[in-house]
Amino acid sequence: MHELAIAESVVSAVLERTGGRVSVVRLRVGRLAGVVPDALMFCFELAAAGTALEGAALEIEERAGEARCRDCDSRFSMRDAFLLCDCGSADVELLSGRELQVTSVEVA
Repeated sequence: MHELAIAESVVSAVLERTGGRVSVVRLRVGRLAGVVPDALMFCFELAAAGTALEGAALEIEERAGEARCRDCDSRFSMRDAFLLCDCGSADVELLSGRELQVTSVEVA
């Protein structure tokens, strides 16, 4: 379960940049990042135990991916890893959807 490693990294990064108790951590996760949000939330609780993040809420904003077709130059939204443009081309550039970012933190 790589969500535990991700949760540990998030906790570590937030602890490095905050000085007090943290009440909320907000993440933006691309749907193509291969992260299961419920598993990440569970692992976040485990990783935060005994730290200044213990009891903090984890809010996850899921984002669909965006791609651009190199043949017809159209941009389209992607909800899964099926890289095929409506024009039928598979020559597609993935622009977003794999990101995992801490977008904000609330310090109590």
